[in-house]
Amino acid sequence: MKATDISKSYDFKNVELKWYRYWEENGLFRADETRNEKPYSIVIPPPNVTGSLHMGHALNNTLQDILCRYKRLKGFNVLWMPGTDHAGIATQNVVEKELAREGKDRHELGREQFIERVWQWRSKYGGVIINQLKRLGASCDWSRERFTMDEGLSMAVRKVFVTLYREGLIYRGDYIINWCPRCRTALADLEVEHHEQEGKLYHIKYLCPDSDKGLVIATTRPETMLGDTAVAINPEDPRFKDLDREDLILPLMNRVLPIIRDKYVDVEFGTGVLKITPAHDANDFLIGEQHGLESIVIMDESGRMNENAGAYKGLDRFEARERVVEDLEKLGLLEKIEPYQHNVGHCYRCRTMIEPILSKQWFVKVSPLARDASRAVREGKTSIVPKMWENTYFDWMDNIRDWCVSRQIWWGHRIPAWYCKNCPEIVVDMEEPETCPKCGGELVQETDVLDTWFSSALWPFSTMGWPDKTPELAIFYPTSVLVTGFDILFFWVARMMMMGIHFMKDVPFRDVYIHALVRDAEGQKMSKSKGNVIDPLIIMDKYGTDAFRFTLAAFAAQGRDVLMSEDRVEGYRHFVNKVWNASRFALMNLEDMDLNGAVKDAERTLADRWILSRAGKVASQAALALEEYRFNDAAMELYQFVWHEFCDWYLEEAKLVFYGKYRSESRAASQQTLYETLLAVLKMLHPFMPFVTEEIWNLVPGTQGSIMTAAYPEFEKWVDNGVEEEMALLMDVISSVRNIRGEMHIPPSKDVDLIVYSTDSTDLEQLKELDTYIQDLCKVQQIEWRQDGDRPKKAASAVCRNMEVFVPLEGLIDFEYECKRLKKELDKIDKELGYARKKLANEDFLSRAPKQVVAKERTKAQDLEGRLRKLEANYQRIVAMAS
Repeated sequence: MKATDISKSYDFKNVELKWYRYWEENGLFRADETRNEKPYSIVIPPPNVTGSLHMGHALNNTLQDILCRYKRLKGFNVLWMPGTDHAGIATQNVVEKELAREGKDRHELGREQFIERVWQWRSKYGGVIINQLKRLGASCDWSRERFTMDEGLSMAVRKVFVTLYREGLIYRGDYIINWCPRCRTALADLEVEHHEQEGKLYHIKYLCPDSDKGLVIATTRPETMLGDTAVAINPEDPRFKDLDREDLILPLMNRVLPIIRDKYVDVEFGTGVLKITPAHDANDFLIGEQHGLESIVIMDESGRMNENAGAYKGLDRFEARERVVEDLEKLGLLEKIEPYQHNVGHCYRCRTMIEPILSKQWFVKVSPLARDASRAVREGKTSIVPKMWENTYFDWMDNIRDWCVSRQIWWGHRIPAWYCKNCPEIVVDMEEPETCPKCGGELVQETDVLDTWFSSALWPFSTMGWPDKTPELAIFYPTSVLVTGFDILFFWVARMMMMGIHFMKDVPFRDVYIHALVRDAEGQKMSKSKGNVIDPLIIMDKYGTDAFRFTLAAFAAQGRDVLMSEDRVEGYRHFVNKVWNASRFALMNLEDMDLNGAVKDAERTLADRWILSRAGKVASQAALALEEYRFNDAAMELYQFVWHEFCDWYLEEAKLVFYGKYRSESRAASQQTLYETLLAVLKMLHPFMPFVTEEIWNLVPGTQGSIMTAAYPEFEKWVDNGVEEEMALLMDVISSVRNIRGEMHIPPSKDVDLIVYSTDSTDLEQLKELDTYIQDLCKVQQIEWRQDGDRPKKAASAVCRNMEVFVPLEGLIDFEYECKRLKKELDKIDKELGYARKKLANEDFLSRAPKQVVAKERTKAQDLEGRLRKLEANYQRIVAMAS
């Protein structure tokens, strides 16, 4: 194809599907366990099989893809292991809703048929997010795609459970768990989201036996008093030093409650008297164990009161609350109700308010596992980036509680435990036992399944074939880096650390890079209720995947949230088009290039040698930034180089060779330089913008195969600080003259003269040799070089290092007209600045407006002040020249 046949604008819609299909069909994402190159591996945080691509996925997977594509260019054998998570609670909810629309429920189907129905749903819809990741350009090794419920991973899950059980690290026992009455399952502490909400604090009087005196307790959940088994006071509370009673009567239930002393009671909360409900509060449970109290469960799995709730049996927990309060009021035992703001736990899946409840569950004893995982980070075997997250990690690990891993649902890894119907024997084994080994009785399997995070905790090694000793494990474990959000640092990262160290005897990854959240342009968290959700699929359809990916990377600064807006993506779409058009220009001037021709360095122009030197430095700086997970720094290095150095400077100066005065003597050398630099630009940009770079790569003469198989540019030999210094001086002079032309409104069609003063003869001699550049790029007719003498009066000037540059203005501009024009512009900006200052002096605006809006207004005021100062100086200069 001729360069002139290439479209003048980049049409991403026809490019992206074509090249992704090509990469897949040619196996370019596939890791090769037989190769000797240095390995580099990442396991994808497995998205839920129910999920669809959102901004968090887009950021997370874009950053992983950037690393993987970069490492391939650096010659590494890259394995990016993909897969999806079965998402127990979420998937079961989806399928149950389907059944409800058909007028059925899972109990009607039975467990086996329900599981079969879930597999059917997974087969039909489970690949949606995978296809969306491909739309993003994710270069995962799809030939190795895993699913947490596939046969291999299920075997690994069972092996781990049985091993931990036999080691005494998994046990079954009674404990307070977080219960979701909607999902009807236990939740780990981390699966509970706490939201601050308006509640009420009920003050209830518990009377002493045979007396109208007693103690007042304060509670936010009066319905749980039906399960009270004690009342507690702090032994150091002076209010109760003369208390001579040892028991009270529980209202409504007429149960005698002992008064216990415990320092746990907060003397500042409520009345200083605490009702103890061991079966429905985690802290009360611990107090109950210490004091040998009975635990009475008063609710069933749906959140309804059970037979232990007496007259309130069958009522929903919130209905029971209303009835209890009404009955207490009738008895004169409700002293008062106060509004109370407090944090309330909700299910992370369905947002139902959770209910702490005593239940028999399966637990992992995590303290010994956590010690090893904590030590690995402290000793530097795994680094957490940014480092600030290490303290959060240590704090959680050092205060960890046993992990409840059983869930009362059907979709998931069924716990491999069997109970004897005739004796207390529990059998935990890899294979299903036929009869009880103790008494020969009939066995029944545990109905609970394992927490989804249990299988995910094994992800780095189970996906590579463990417990078998596979080539993948030998080569790619430990993985190189885990890229994840801070919100699953404990859900997932910590658990992978514990399991990886315990079963593989090594950490699961060398680095953990934790990225922040993607928020809207004002820094607000995206939510449907706010109407500020940005759909990545819509954005890619509108602006192209490359522009979207580059935007994410450009704003992915360590420790800072990514503020996303369509305007920002549109801005980087212009950058993609800039790359396209620059490449098109280059290709038009490379058509007659001799690909086999030799070029001597001496034949290259200053601009040629400068752009090669800059390309060498930028390649090194961008590579270092990626190695240190400074994605935004790498992106901005490339943006600055490509747009402002390669396009704005080098291509403009190359035109002098291709179309101007240097055409005959430097054309071949400049063609070679342009060719080499264009290839370097494409390779450096490829990890960020894979589609447009692949398209251009295949239009460049002499390239073979995909850009994915190319080598990252090594330009160190071209780096020349002297050349860069010389070019910087030239660029300063050219920029100064262009600024003068712009500020003085000198028409582009008019030539100007230039007077350059410098006491440094070396600088003058250097510039004299480059006068053609200055004349052609600044529309300068003649240049006068001076080391001394009077400065012209009616001239605009600029200082470039130790040089003074003057552009005589007489005959070029109308001084009187310029004075009027500048005065008019000064008045306009002064008025705008007055409005901005008035706004910023308004306390009501400062206190009510969002921080981002106030910051934007301050920036606007600062910009106006800067423009005002500059215009004022220019105005004074023109006035002086006009007089």
